[in-house]
Amino acid sequence: MQRMIRLPALFILIWLGISVLSGCSTSVEEHQYQRPKLDLFHYFEGNVKAWGMLQDRSGKQTRRFSVDITGTIQGNVLTLKEHFVFDDGEKQQRIWTITRHANGRLTGTAGDVVGEATGEVQGNALNWQYTLRVPVDDTTYDIAFDDWMFLQDDFRMFNVARMSKWGFHVGTVTLFFEKG
Repeated sequence: MQRMIRLPALFILIWLGISVLSGCSTSVEEHQYQRPKLDLFHYFEGNVKAWGMLQDRSGKQTRRFSVDITGTIQGNVLTLKEHFVFDDGEKQQRIWTITRHANGRLTGTAGDVVGEATGEVQGNALNWQYTLRVPVDDTTYDIAFDDWMFLQDDFRMFNVARMSKWGFHVGTVTLFFEKG
């Protein structure tokens, strides 16, 4: 009798887990009618300033940083030169090369991106996935990013990136962009 009660309870827990997980996911198409419409190339052409933070999986802030970004466009290619300064004085640079394809699709590369980033713009949102090779002490980790950008107005944009390793949430990066 005890086993018969546990089996339905297990199925209910599995069903609830699947329901919660599917309820938390969103697709970029859900933002197709949101305005203002994001034109990533137009937004990042020229100089943009950003401020952000990293949080660990529990939500504890672990680092803060600022970024100076310079964007140049040649045809369907946007080059972003990002200069990071962290709260502990560390400096980093990343250069993105982003190619615009039909229907709002984007691909991108950078020196510390494993393979190619892929994304799509719909309405005021960009959803972008990539794996970033992150140095920690004497080793590196390949961290998967599920990166979302939301255009607020002509000058400001929000960015939240969920980081995972082997499918487990390991942290979050939050940025606020302001176009000068």
